Amino acid sequence: MPRLLTLDDVDVKGKTVLVRVDFNSPIDPETKRVLDDTRIKAHGTTTIKELAEKGAKVVVLAHQGRPGEPDFTPLKEHAEILGRILGKSVKYVDDVFGEKAQNAIKQLQNGEILVLENVRTFPGERKKASPEEHAKTEFIQKLAPLADLFVNDAFAAAHRAHASIVGFTAVLPSVAGRIMERELKALSRVLENPEKPCVFILGGAKADDSLDISRYVLGNNVADHILTGGVVGHVFLVAKGYDLGKPNMEFLEKKEAMSLVPG
Repeated sequence: MPRLLTLDDVDVKGKTVLVRVDFNSPIDPETKRVLDDTRIKAHGTTTIKELAEKGAKVVVLAHQGRPGEPDFTPLKEHAEILGRILGKSVKYVDDVFGEKAQNAIKQLQNGEILVLENVRTFPGERKKASPEEHAKTEFIQKLAPLADLFVNDAFAAAHRAHASIVGFTAVLPSVAGRIMERELKALSRVLENPEKPCVFILGGAKADDSLDISRYVLGNNVADHILTGGVVGHVFLVAKGYDLGKPNMEFLEKKEAMSLVPG
């Protein structure tokens, strides 16, 4: 793996730093409250805390859910939770890149933290485009001039060519946060020098991603065996001819997983 630029390679004191994290958390469908703060704590106690302690003006970018889904909520509570975890005041603004967000960023002092609104409230956030194309959007054009550095710490979302993930990399110096650094180093060890025998356990709802991973690790002699569960396991069972019953089949259709089963 090429050398990864991290927080160790930059001086952030007095700098305005945009840090993309993954705060996406389970949400109670009725109360709209965060049910599990694990991801907020993971980023808060590592990358965000380090940036603040080193005197950066920290601007947090994150998403929660998808538009139209029950877990698509503002990040106000996420900011409050982050403040409790860090034991300090964390600012929040219900704006992504408009005048309110810009003014809040300009007013930040060294060591302060600001959480912007859910980036997916911007309609162009989820458009699949190149870094150069995203860099031309209003989102990037409005925020990039206010920042000195972009830190990507959202490993779980890093495979998505979304505006807040790739757009800033085209116009700002960019490094990996601590979560991103840790995950990439672990992934590199597994793929480049796996201990044998090597078993992969693949599950969850993103069956297409898991199938791509399966092809790669088997084709490159990384994995000796693959165990599947969740939607991924169901897809393999259907492909082998098993009848999983109407509810399961309808669920797979809803997840668009049946398109992965050979006709």
